[in-house]
Parts: sequence; C-alpha cells; structure tokens
Amino acid sequence: MANRTSRILLKMPRLKTGSLALLLIATVLLQSGCSSLFFYPDRTTYITPDRLNLTYENVYLDTADGETLHGWWLPAESEPLGTVYFLHGNAQNISSHLLNIAWLPAEGYNVFTIDYRGYGESSGAPDIEGALHDAETGLRWLVIEPDTKDKPVFLLGQSLGGALGLALASEWEKRGETPELTGVILDGTFSGFRGIAREKLDSFWLTWALQAPLSWTIPDEYEGIDLIASISPVPVMIIHSVRDGIIPFHHGQALYEAAAEPKEFLQTDTPHAATFIIPAYRDAVLDFLGRN
Repeated sequence: MANRTSRILLKMPRLKTGSLALLLIATVLLQSGCSSLFFYPDRTTYITPDRLNLTYENVYLDTADGETLHGWWLPAESEPLGTVYFLHGNAQNISSHLLNIAWLPAEGYNVFTIDYRGYGESSGAPDIEGALHDAETGLRWLVIEPDTKDKPVFLLGQSLGGALGLALASEWEKRGETPELTGVILDGTFSGFRGIAREKLDSFWLTWALQAPLSWTIPDEYEGIDLIASISPVPVMIIHSVRDGIIPFHHGQALYEAAAEPKEFLQTDTPHAATFIIPAYRDAVLDFLGRN
C-alpha cells in the first residue's frame, strides 16, 4: 500500500481546502481501508549496529504465508540476564529505531528485533493481520534459540509495536504457549486500532465524516484495551508521555486502567518514541526487568 496514506493517521497534514482535496482523500481511504494507515515503511538503511560498536547478526525468517522477514540479533555484552524482543513503531524500519534498544546489550540483555513485512529488507506489503503474524513468527524463532534457553524473555513494544505486542502477548498467554513471557513493556501505545483511527480522522475536518465507515474496515478483535487484562499474570509496564503529540496520554491511562495486576505505569515527559534518551527512564525499565 502506498506509504503516503499512513501520514494521514498519525500526522494530519495541512492540505488545501476544496472539494478536490476532499475527493482525493476520500478515494484513497475508502479504497485502502484504515488498516493501511497504520503503516509507513521504507527500505532505507539508516544505520547498522556496528556503527554503534554493537555486535550483531542478520536473521532471516520465512513466514507461513510465504514472506521473508529480516531482523537483527544483538547479543548481550556480558553474561545475559535475559532477552528483550523489540517491536518498533509504524515508520521507516528497524535501522531508524535502533537507538531505542542500542543501550540494552551493555546492560546485560540480548535484543532481537524484526521488520514487519514491507519494511526494510522484509518482503511483502504491510497490514494489521500480516504484521501480527510477523510478530508471532519472530517470537517463535526467539524462544527456541539456544541463547534464550532458561533465561527471561521480555516483550518491548513501542507505539504500533506495542499494539502488536499486546495482541501477541494476550494470545500467547491464552494459548498457554511456552516458555511464558517474563514481562511486557508498552511504550507510547494506543489503546485500540479502531479507537485511534476514529480519533485521528475526527481531528481533521476533511476526514471527519469518514471516521465511522473507515474504522469499521479495521478488525475489532485486536483492540488492546479489550485484551490487556488477559496478559495477567505476566507483569505489564505501561510507559506514556504527557507530551506525546502522536498518541495522546489518555491512551496509556486507559490501557493501565484496563490491565490486571501485576502492572505499573511510568509517566514520562518526552516526545513520542523518545523515552530512552533519558537515563532515568532507562533505569526504570531496567528496574522492571530486574525485578521480574
């Protein structure tokens, strides 16, 4: 799907007024449905882990429906305390999100991250169900790796990655999959696909009238606010910034209220997806990992 459309959801552009602009927007949205608006991939490699003096391996995984996914395995720089499975946000690819996790190997954690279909070196074109399938494919590879055996496995999802990770963790727990996840961290995550779609469409006058019919094109079984309680008894940490201009703070609050114990909330004060530039926020996450 053309990646221009995803900007309409997360960053409403200023467009010229007039019936032609409205017609163009309506045509694109109604043809593609809201599902495509969650994805803004590109295939540019912005940086590789070695540029940050990180050891890494390229990982290529085949999905059951014929796609090939690319990921990076970043081993811990010391005896590993556990492994963090990172699911990135909706824009660009793993190379542009690397700084969110580059600090973890020095703290004793392996990191594994993948690009969803259509992102980076991964084949295909993204949609919600495909990305969920990709997230599960990555986790299934991770938990049978010798380097993760008998060690904690945490899921860290940021923005869109948090919504995908939340649905994956819920299903993983409900199925009784092994090994169990040790903890789930959601950073700047929206409370539901349909909810955020309606909210963004409602905020822009050219798409206001389309919010209901377009949101109905999104499958309703992946709404995080309905799924998060089922992650329990796996501990959940929800991180959200009061200055998040992309996913408003109330989404994090709603997820926390809907979650079952054990749960904790970290209120931050950075732009969207910039949590880990602040050492104190890194320390809070390390404390969560260590306690669990």
